[in-house]
Amino acid sequence: MKEIKDIIRAYDTAIKQGKQTALATVVLVEGSAYRRAGARMLITEDGELTGAISGGCLEGDALRKARLAMAQQQPMLVTYDTTDDDDAKFGIGLGCNGIIHILIEPIHPENGNNAIELLKAVNTKRQNAVLVTLFSLQDRKAAQPGTCLVVIEDMVLGPLPSGHLKTTLLANAREVLTSGSSATKTYVDGLEYTGFVELIKPSICVVIIGAGNDALPLSRMAAILGWGVIIIDGRANYTKPERFPTAQQVITAKPEQALTHISFDEHTVLVLMTHNYNYEIALLRQALPMQIPYIGILGPRKKLERMLAELEENGLNILSQQLEKIYGPVGLDIGSEGPEEIALSVVAEIKAVLSRRNGHSLKYKPAAIHALETKIF
Repeated sequence: MKEIKDIIRAYDTAIKQGKQTALATVVLVEGSAYRRAGARMLITEDGELTGAISGGCLEGDALRKARLAMAQQQPMLVTYDTTDDDDAKFGIGLGCNGIIHILIEPIHPENGNNAIELLKAVNTKRQNAVLVTLFSLQDRKAAQPGTCLVVIEDMVLGPLPSGHLKTTLLANAREVLTSGSSATKTYVDGLEYTGFVELIKPSICVVIIGAGNDALPLSRMAAILGWGVIIIDGRANYTKPERFPTAQQVITAKPEQALTHISFDEHTVLVLMTHNYNYEIALLRQALPMQIPYIGILGPRKKLERMLAELEENGLNILSQQLEKIYGPVGLDIGSEGPEEIALSVVAEIKAVLSRRNGHSLKYKPAAIHALETKIF
């Protein structure tokens, strides 16, 4: 989601400067590649790039193709076969051992349904969205429909094709919303088309309870990842916006009012790091019954055990499902020392938990890294 936000900002700047733009999207990958389907890059006519479609090896050629697409004002489907050992094919050493299909779409600002406007619609709500990109591998010289549909709950936007194809695309988009994973599907409507039916999730939002010095690197790291950051503490001399310039909110609140300021969803997590036992146990009492996917608690295991025992002694029935959401001591076991390394272990654990991964080294993963991310049917 961070890449999409960066692209939107860069596009708005380019439009103000009167520059032409094009959007390059990785729409299909066969085999191995540095970036997967859904990677995007905005290209301006003067060569400014925002986002990435590879590790840097394809961007130069994509820039040349994008300038041609802007000149012709037509979308262009480009394929890079990195399984070919002949580097002279592109004049660069690729070495990814995959076939990468990239759709380049010139952006027409006057078109309210252009690809960037559809990305803006995805960015407006903290809800899962589906974005459909349609292209033809069968006839690359044919008109490429491109980014044509956004579905967010009951909201449907985009320059959809008509007839049976429209009905099928809408049905597939809703299937992806339900299943929670992207899909690639083949359609026939005169030509054979491939549709990348992409699930886009909102950014993670980290609610950090505690505004001490050790919260500073955690706030900064989360912001670098494009996550939302909210800081809450009861100490007014700590909750100063200038201490947390990358946070969306910095709130001074007593524990009983702290969580009333936040709208929690499945992408919002909580980290308790005030070093104040009474403040944190009061917060934990409120948080446990809520549907929070991750509650991290800084400090030793004995502290957490004491807190849970005290809450139960005072009448709170703690369910096993609630205990599963608690991560204390917080963070992955990477040998962290000091606030910065602890912050690194915490953001890594949050990402792993919300991605349903175990945080182990990829070296020991028997399957391909991205093998289960996109269904093809």
